[in-house]
Amino acid sequence: MSIRASWPMAARRLALGSALALLLTACAQQPLRGTGDLGVIIERADGRVTVVDTSARTQVATIPGVGDLSHASVVFSRDARYAYVFGRDGGLSKLDLLQHQVVQRVVQAGNSIGGAISQDGRLVVAQNYDPGGIKVFDADTLELLADIPAEYGSEGKRSKVVGLADLPGNRFVYSLFDAGEIWVADLSSPRQPQLSKFRDIGKQPYDALISPNGRYYLAGLFGEDGIALLDLWRPEQGVRKILAGYGRGEQPLPVYKMPHLRGWSVAGNRAYLPAIGRHEVLVVDTESWQEVGRIAVKGQPVFVMARPDGRQVWVNFAFPDYGQVQVIDTLDNRIIDTLAPGKAVLHMEFTPRGEAVWISARDDNRVSIFDTNTLQRMGELPVSSPSGIFFTPRAARIGF
Repeated sequence: MSIRASWPMAARRLALGSALALLLTACAQQPLRGTGDLGVIIERADGRVTVVDTSARTQVATIPGVGDLSHASVVFSRDARYAYVFGRDGGLSKLDLLQHQVVQRVVQAGNSIGGAISQDGRLVVAQNYDPGGIKVFDADTLELLADIPAEYGSEGKRSKVVGLADLPGNRFVYSLFDAGEIWVADLSSPRQPQLSKFRDIGKQPYDALISPNGRYYLAGLFGEDGIALLDLWRPEQGVRKILAGYGRGEQPLPVYKMPHLRGWSVAGNRAYLPAIGRHEVLVVDTESWQEVGRIAVKGQPVFVMARPDGRQVWVNFAFPDYGQVQVIDTLDNRIIDTLAPGKAVLHMEFTPRGEAVWISARDDNRVSIFDTNTLQRMGELPVSSPSGIFFTPRAARIGF
């Protein structure tokens, strides 16, 4: 056979080898999948994050190296591929939920408790205790774009920042715990932030929530009975106080854990809010912002979270009642069941359409999954010291 005749055979062998190599490479990669039913669970004692599949109710992967997660929160990128984890140590970590790895990580403060992502998904903002203020980062690179200190008073003291939430128009709203103020930051030009400041809003705002339409910002007050309310569609009206003196005439109980307002406790035209130092959930009409009822519960509420359809509100509690969860039917505002998911319930997260709720029990090292219709346990996952649970559909929701 001539040399010329051997060339087609060599070409065929080369093509076959290339195709085989491509096939082997494809087999070695992660299978194609979406991210809409993924979520993360914080392993607070080990500095790890567990990635879960909420459809299959299984663990997908564990991502280590995320820092101090003794108090951690998470937001998601617009495409729900990346999770941004805000750690207690001031760390901001960007995780790839498909490749199961830390993509980038910066330690941006000494003590941090949360953050938010902008409406267009381009900015990530961290709220900080130490040094007090917020920092603005490019969501792709984690490049620092702006540092906005929470300075107040004539001496230029810095306040701890709490209650940070995203708003339409690439704006953010947050509260200054020490100053008793609410600030709105317009970050449409992130290197040139514009601030609006609302002073004398009440003593020690400790956390806040945004109504589902992004209009109302409610900051809970630790230093006095009441809630500070800001109408973000009519900010010129300023901040007004609602639920002032709800515990008047009664001795408040010692507070073992600060309530958390983040979680959208809004169901229909009612808001359900934890009463500080009391064994009650307050019910507020969102048209008049007047109290319309109170629900006696097992202990001091921490999270008061509405199921996505608003028909149920689930409540967990501070010590010593933190092994139980109560379920409220919002049709008649009565408790329909008391559950025992495990020791030290720290967080709850509903699946996107609300057919199930995942509940972390830190001291039992497990996450339990309950059917919200039957209120029966439908599964559980072993997770080391689980705390916060966050599902990717948060990426499409204001204030999450």
